[in-house]
Amino acid sequence: MFKNVSTLFCLLFAGFTLSAQPAPRQDIILPKVFFTGEYESIYENLVLECGDHLLSVCDGSMEDAYSLWIEMLAEMEEYADAVEFDIKGVKIWMTAYWNTDGSIKHIVYYPKPSSKNMDFDKLSEFLNDFSKTYILPKKNENCFSHNGIAAFPTFARFPRPE
Repeated sequence: MFKNVSTLFCLLFAGFTLSAQPAPRQDIILPKVFFTGEYESIYENLVLECGDHLLSVCDGSMEDAYSLWIEMLAEMEEYADAVEFDIKGVKIWMTAYWNTDGSIKHIVYYPKPSSKNMDFDKLSEFLNDFSKTYILPKKNENCFSHNGIAAFPTFARFPRPE
């Protein structure tokens, strides 16, 4: 009998604990730029929605995928220079999500320990502004993503076709 009562108590406690957990809020809109670890419950939906990766969009060509990634970072650096935002010394883990037309859907990032210390709210604002202007020269039938490291300066310069 004691074993059954303790089992019943454990089940009731576990049920109470589970029911006390807040349900994920569905009314929160995922910002265009945010830190890794924020908005976890709705971020999971983005990961599932944009399941294609840049490498697969580039038909498995590591060279093409890497070139597109580095070109985007180089353009980000040029944009920083144009708007007089000092991005030099910034090192971040970053996941970019693109819409089907190559426009940026979301940027999720987290500073690396070796990154320069800065106001990361301002970096988020900068990335948000950049994401409004940049379009990756690659399209796909579904939204897609790439997870990588962004370190500035990139020392990458790509010639632009005229």
